[in-house]
Amino acid sequence: MASTIYEVPSAKRTELDAALQDDVVSRQSQKIRDAPSAGGPAGQLYVVVSGTEEAVTRADSLLAPLGRKLPAAEAESLQRKFQDEDDAASAGMGLFFTE
Repeated sequence: MASTIYEVPSAKRTELDAALQDDVVSRQSQKIRDAPSAGGPAGQLYVVVSGTEEAVTRADSLLAPLGRKLPAAEAESLQRKFQDEDDAASAGMGLFFTE
């Protein structure tokens, strides 16, 4: 599965929401996180779109005017961090359902 990560100013949230509602992009996995919560700069959002190559290419064309595409190394590091957070949250939820 292909993915892309952008850093978008929080002030452009309205434009970001409109871009993510695109017919192709809206059918993909999307995550928006406050950058400071992931060690990023204040006033920024991290936007992750994962899905088909076609959809990620479309997301790139819509998000490029709004922010900065993260370089591969930085994007990979953030992707790992987000996955670790998701895994930890899932593990924590398991505590609610055990005896």
